Amino acid sequence: MKDGQKPSTRLVTAGRRKEWTQGIVNPPVWRASTILYDSIAELKERQKDTHHRLYYGRRGTPTQWSLAEALTELEPGAEGTLLYPSGVAAVSTALLSVLRPGDELLMVDSAYEPTRALCDGLLKRFGITTRYYDPLIGAGIADLFSDNTRAVFMESPGSLTFEVQDVPAICAAAKARGIVTLLDNTWATPLYFRAIEKGVDLSILAATKYVVGHSDVMLGSVTAAPSIWKKLRQTTYQLGQHVSPDDAWLGARGLRTMCVRLAQHQESALKVARWLVEQPQVARVIHPALPGCPGHDLWRRDFAGASGLFGVVLNGGTEAARTTLIDGLQLFGIGFSWGGFESLVIPADPAPLRSAVPWVAEGPMVRLQIGLEDPDDLITDLAAGLERFSAV
Repeated sequence: MKDGQKPSTRLVTAGRRKEWTQGIVNPPVWRASTILYDSIAELKERQKDTHHRLYYGRRGTPTQWSLAEALTELEPGAEGTLLYPSGVAAVSTALLSVLRPGDELLMVDSAYEPTRALCDGLLKRFGITTRYYDPLIGAGIADLFSDNTRAVFMESPGSLTFEVQDVPAICAAAKARGIVTLLDNTWATPLYFRAIEKGVDLSILAATKYVVGHSDVMLGSVTAAPSIWKKLRQTTYQLGQHVSPDDAWLGARGLRTMCVRLAQHQESALKVARWLVEQPQVARVIHPALPGCPGHDLWRRDFAGASGLFGVVLNGGTEAARTTLIDGLQLFGIGFSWGGFESLVIPADPAPLRSAVPWVAEGPMVRLQIGLEDPDDLITDLAAGLERFSAV
């Protein structure tokens, strides 16, 4: 952090250059497509370096630059951040910036489903091979490297099964072979896991989640280490990736309160998770901050906190029983994504998405996003749901 400031302070101050804010607390929404120049000489001079300089709307305005710079300042050692219209767009651009036909990608077996679909679809059509690996492999990843391995993708914890990976060990093994490392850091954010500092080359966020925090904007980001920054920026520009200034402004607004929101998500989620552990209808609660979660010791070593997303494996029961549990909940919305102020629940079925390590569970699974409601009210709602589950 600059000037030794704590992360919560950086969230408030970062990205607020005076030339961008013009004396206003929040940088204004600069909407632009065409930028006008006073002369051909000025146009040619701007073309030499367009970073943080008005050139054409697709290259951004102070509204986008402010959010990107703030995200960079949360990652000690990072060179820069670029914004994307979704988390999936961020993942795809990051991968395309480091892979070419004939290359091999090592992808964690617990990856977000759209990431897996990208590997098995677009990347495969481009002649890029993907091999899936055990999330808990750690330094053993070195045994999987081939002459064509160019990148290792991590997601820690996994968004359905929540295995915590040994990111520093994997990065060290990859760096020894000149292999690029990428991490989906959406669950923890840079507040709870400083990815670049741990050795990651490209740290990816589905900023739709905790950065935005209000379930009203699609947004992604990639923060790059100095060694990979130019490749990422070049690929981003060539693909025409762009975020509207309105969406960037909403992302920046959410970022300012992310510290206090995440703290509440963490506190409430742990209270709910610990209550669930004691319920007879529950076989396992998969929360990285709880003992017994795969990689819990790594979470204790590497993370500064936990967010509000975790999994619950039910103790036996059928899909119909799980549906009855979910459909009757009053305070949990049924919907994808997470990180907003409201609690959410979805049925989770990891087995079809695994190929390196089979998923075996005692019963059906649900994924919970604990929002900002009172956790006691959420527990009451879940208790009634578990009674319905038992009745079926």
